[in-house]
Amino acid sequence: MFTGLITAVGEVVAVSTTDAGRELVIAAPFTDLQLGESIACNGACLTVREFVPGQFTVAAVVTTLDVTAIDAWQIGTRLNLERALAVGDRLGGHLVQGHVDGLGTVVAAFQRDDAWIVDIQVPDEVDELLVPRGSIAVDGVSLTVVDLPGERLLRISVIDHTLRHTTLGSLRPGDAVHLEADLLAKHLKRLAAPLLKS
Repeated sequence: MFTGLITAVGEVVAVSTTDAGRELVIAAPFTDLQLGESIACNGACLTVREFVPGQFTVAAVVTTLDVTAIDAWQIGTRLNLERALAVGDRLGGHLVQGHVDGLGTVVAAFQRDDAWIVDIQVPDEVDELLVPRGSIAVDGVSLTVVDLPGERLLRISVIDHTLRHTTLGSLRPGDAVHLEADLLAKHLKRLAAPLLKS
């Protein structure tokens, strides 16, 4: 479980295909990781397979590659990183599982006064879970849904602190982003499904 508050930005320094899947070595300022620890990499929960101070190795299996943009990550790709929530930690963002619900596509990114605005085209399965002022994780970052300005369109507003400590400031039209809808919305949809059929 995560909060969507990014603790570091890492960089892919090696990519290979192994029996474990698409293996990535990521440079990051962590010095005390544990083997088997979960780290959200752009919002996708991956397991630490190897670790030395300053870098760690993870692998993504085919079922993860099917629903993420990890297959496109190359040497030099920068990633938002968050270590798993420990009991007793502050929950400053919202509950994030590290399970990507779908890929979005940036359609606009622009400055509006003191905010960086990003419009994202979202898949149907994510769109039906969004509400204005609700929560969404974009590339692992906990954000508020500012508006739903069009069909399957999500608008977020990124504050200065988030721009300086994540990769969201580099988003441009055409970029793919990982989306994770609010956990409560997903459960409510599932529970309400039988009622909506009748």
